[in-house]
Amino acid sequence: MYQQNFDQLAWEAAKYDLMSQYYKYSDPQMHIYYYQKHLECMQRMMNDNKNNRIGMNGEAEVRVLHASPDAPDVDVYVNGQPMLEGFSYKQRSNYVTVPAGQYQIDIYPAGQTNQPVLSQMVEVGAGNKYTVAAAGPVSSLQLIAVIDSDSVSSGKAKVRFWHLSPNAPAVDIAVKGGEVLFRNVPFGKATRYLSLPPTTTDLEVRVAGTPNVVLTIPDATLNPNQAYTAVALGFVGEQPPLEAIFIKP
Repeated sequence: MYQQNFDQLAWEAAKYDLMSQYYKYSDPQMHIYYYQKHLECMQRMMNDNKNNRIGMNGEAEVRVLHASPDAPDVDVYVNGQPMLEGFSYKQRSNYVTVPAGQYQIDIYPAGQTNQPVLSQMVEVGAGNKYTVAAAGPVSSLQLIAVIDSDSVSSGKAKVRFWHLSPNAPAVDIAVKGGEVLFRNVPFGKATRYLSLPPTTTDLEVRVAGTPNVVLTIPDATLNPNQAYTAVALGFVGEQPPLEAIFIKP
């Protein structure tokens, strides 16, 4: 499958390069258009090749998101070794490439190592990219892992929704006053990616199955050739308040 996709992208890259050269002097706008399409194909080929190498080497890519609204700054240890220090709410790390397998994750209040607020095993599979969120109130903190994807159809955008607000009910995500995009999403759940034309629109988070809006997300911008995860964080009716942030792979 990898080789088939790679060959298809290579063919498309060559085709767009030829079209770009054809219009180089007769139509500069078409020249630029096809050259950009050529570059997009080349970029996807490089990303696919990188991910394939990671999979063949038995490696995964992992990053961490601090999504616990009432947790303090924390230090994160992996298999007893410090990974992140002074990690604050809403902060996310860069991806780190690690061998596939199981890892012991310990989370401590920043600067302390005597009693972790969470100890949990996390397993990562070869060839995948993960975001691991420390989520829930600090009294019942847990790690929730999702697999990320940065592969996007040319000229499209894609987005998913990840519900990490501890006291919010299951929700629907909709265009403001209009179509529901994701239905009945409970806490901890990340939806599948939805492919969409690039756009800027107002979104709203509703109590599942009702018109009751608990959060409005104004001017949500989805750019072409980009993947997004919209993450609901914070508390309903408490501090820090419910909000949505958009993160990219």
